[in-house]
Amino acid sequence: MIYLDHHATTPPSPAVIEAMGALMVTTWANASSQHAFGQAAKQALSGARATVAKVLGCKPAEVVFTSGATEANHLAVRGLLGAAPAGRTRVVFSAVEHSGHLKLAQALAEAGVPVDVLPVTAEGGLDLAAAARLIGPDVAVVSLMAANNETGVLMPVAEVAALARVAGARMHVDATQWMGKQPFDFGAWGADAVSFSGHKFNGPKGAGALLLRQGVALRPTVPGSQERGRRGGTENLPAIVGMATALAALGDLASEASRLAALRDRLEAALLAGLPDVHVWGRGLPRLPGVSFLRVGTWSADVLLNRLERLGFAASSGAACSSSGSEPSHVLTAMGVPPEEAQGAVRLSLGRTTTDADIEALVAALPALRSLLPSAEPAAA
Repeated sequence: MIYLDHHATTPPSPAVIEAMGALMVTTWANASSQHAFGQAAKQALSGARATVAKVLGCKPAEVVFTSGATEANHLAVRGLLGAAPAGRTRVVFSAVEHSGHLKLAQALAEAGVPVDVLPVTAEGGLDLAAAARLIGPDVAVVSLMAANNETGVLMPVAEVAALARVAGARMHVDATQWMGKQPFDFGAWGADAVSFSGHKFNGPKGAGALLLRQGVALRPTVPGSQERGRRGGTENLPAIVGMATALAALGDLASEASRLAALRDRLEAALLAGLPDVHVWGRGLPRLPGVSFLRVGTWSADVLLNRLERLGFAASSGAACSSSGSEPSHVLTAMGVPPEEAQGAVRLSLGRTTTDADIEALVAALPALRSLLPSAEPAAA
C-alpha cells in the first residue's frame, strides 16, 4: 500500500522512534522531581526545548509544550482573549480554519463572545478587504491558519498580522500544516503566538507546542506549575523529545519543498490527462508543495477512495479532512463549491517518504482506475 495521506499524519522517523524508546528506558522520571532521576528528565526536557527554539528561531522561554496543535490553538485563543485589555472582546477566525478550530469559534460564540469569520474567495484565498473591515479596535485576537489543510492554499499571514498590529489585537497563527513543509522563523513572522503539532513532520502524536512571544500576556487554560505556569500537567517527555528530534532532522526545507512540488505537479498533470473532468482546487494560488485537493467529475469521494485502495493507494476525502463525517468539506462550502462537486473531494498529500516510484505507480494505475469508475454511481446532488 502506497501512503498518500501525509497531511493527516506522517510516519515517525527511525531517529524519532529510537530517541523515544531510549528515553522511556533511561529517563522516565518526572521532570519536576528534585532527585537525580527527576533532574535527568529535567535536563532532557531543557535540551528538547533548546532544540525547538534553535530550529524555529525563537527563545527557549517562548516554547510552551502541549499535547498537540488542538490544545495549543485553544490555549492561544482562550489565553490571549482572557488576558486582553478591557474593551477588547471580539475574536476573528477565517472561514477555512481546521474544523476543530471552528468548533472553538462556535463554543466561544455560544458563550457570548463576539466572533467574526473572514470569508475566502472562490479559489480559497483569504479576502483581505474583508479582513481590513473586520479587524478593528475591539478585537482581542485574530486567529488564522498559515496554510489550509485541505487545499494547501497559503494564507496572507504577514498582511493579516499587520492589520492586527495596527488595530492593537493579538495575532495567533495555526502553523500545523506549514511546519516541516516550508521554512519557518518565529522572529520574522510578526505573530504573537504560533501553534503546531509534531506528528505532521514525522514526529510522534501527543506532542505539540505554542510559541508565545516573550512579554505577551496569556491566561492559562490548564493552570499549573509546568511550562512557566502557562500549561499545567506532567510533561510528555518521550513525545517532546521525539518532536524535537524530528524538528532537528528537517534539514533543507526549501529543497524538500521543491522535490515535493515537482512530484505533485507530475501527478496532477497525469490526473488531468488520464481521468475525465478533473478539477484541482487552489491550483491557481500559492500552495503547500505536496498536496492536491481534487474531484473527478461528480464521482463520490467514497467511490474514488475505495477504487484507489483496491489499487494499493491510501488517501483522504474532503469530509474526513474537515470533520471525519459524511458532510461535504466546510472549506469547499466556504468557497461556494456546489454540494454535488464538494462530495467528490479527495486529498492526495505527499511527504518525506514519498518517492518518484510512488508517483509513477499511481500514474501507471490511472487506466485501471478509470476502468473501475463507471461501475459506481455518481454522487447525489
